[in-house]
Amino acid sequence: MTSHDAVSSTGRAFGRRSLLKGTLAAAGIAALPSALAGCANSTSSGGSEASGTVSFGCNAAVPEPKGAYQTLFTAAKQSTGLTVDVNWVDHNTFQNNITTYLQGNPQDVYTWFAGERMQYFAAQGLASNVNDVWDKIGGSYSDAMKAQSKGSDGNYYFVPFDYYPWAVFYSKSLWASKGYEAPTTWDDFITLANKMKSDKLIPLAFTDKDGWPAMGTFDYLNMRINGFESHINLMRTGQGWNTPQVTAVFDQWKQLIPYYSPGFLGLTWQEGANQILNKQAGMMVLGLDQIGTIFTGSNADDLGFFPFPEINATYGQDAVEAPIDGFMVCKSPKNSAGASKLLEYLGTAGAQQVWLGSNPADIATASGVDKSKYTKPQTAAISLIDSAKNLSQFMDRDTLPSFADPVMLPAIQQFLSSPNDVPSLLKNIDAQAKTIWATNS
Repeated sequence: MTSHDAVSSTGRAFGRRSLLKGTLAAAGIAALPSALAGCANSTSSGGSEASGTVSFGCNAAVPEPKGAYQTLFTAAKQSTGLTVDVNWVDHNTFQNNITTYLQGNPQDVYTWFAGERMQYFAAQGLASNVNDVWDKIGGSYSDAMKAQSKGSDGNYYFVPFDYYPWAVFYSKSLWASKGYEAPTTWDDFITLANKMKSDKLIPLAFTDKDGWPAMGTFDYLNMRINGFESHINLMRTGQGWNTPQVTAVFDQWKQLIPYYSPGFLGLTWQEGANQILNKQAGMMVLGLDQIGTIFTGSNADDLGFFPFPEINATYGQDAVEAPIDGFMVCKSPKNSAGASKLLEYLGTAGAQQVWLGSNPADIATASGVDKSKYTKPQTAAISLIDSAKNLSQFMDRDTLPSFADPVMLPAIQQFLSSPNDVPSLLKNIDAQAKTIWATNS
């Protein structure tokens, strides 16, 4: 569906698909919030009757997700009678201006993300609770999904729609031709990387031009070394960055850098995923939501993956990164009843089945979806997530928006450029974290 992004207190974000570069900022970024809200004056009817038009702010203006949404909204009209008036905005423009957008004249319903990203705007009073929707759809969701949809005040502010795991992906046909087997431990992982190197492959298609892909590797290393609870505590409190525990994460990470794609800091995730598709590289740590859009059609079932390997036997492979995407309602919707009715529909297995028919890179959140229609990677993704003891949401969802974007993204890139300067790096991160959390307390 969408990718999840870090949003700063000024509304700026780094998109999962790509980053807005300085050229865009120089070309008129100040004008973008008005573009975002350009369709906010819909023809929807007010009052309590769920009818007419519901305005919808969507961050999927590019062809593939947009087409899936158009199919979905056609089905929504057939089911509910509501017309969905969509303000199509490209992903990065939407994320880069989300705070300004929500403070202005937003659409009734908008695309967004679970966890800290949702809770942040709910706490700011920039979203309406959707408790009435959950009264209708609650029976179709697990307790874990319900927990990820609540604000810190215990009210529901989010309707989950799809989600997907991060894992280590590979080409099944390449692995079969080489006789590779999925490793479960770190030592086996490194042994396999060395074998791939001797086979003239790039062992790990790692690409970080966009900044955010490396966050997934940090998350998994930290959860595998220090455990899920320690990782979430670090993300949520900002305490403990300049410690031996975090130093160990970066020291472990150094072992992987020799196996990465040449020039990885100048490559996009799409280029890395294509290295896997074209059998130039053996493995890649990424999300199914991303690499699943590269392995399409006849290639879909050639996409395999395995959980990030165990490092500390105490924690094994018990945590899985599984970001959840969905929808929220603005603070003052023009068609409140219509917004609720639309979300009741989008929260059903039927609606999510329609979406997945056009976008097979994700998994439905509601129970009751016909899993026989899933691709092999989707089916395997369900097994991976179901086997997890703990689910994380990705760094830029699990921590403060003012920390993920301006601090951690450049800090990780600095590490990747100068991996032997960890002590000063962590000292700087720790100092910034203390300042940011003090400001937000």
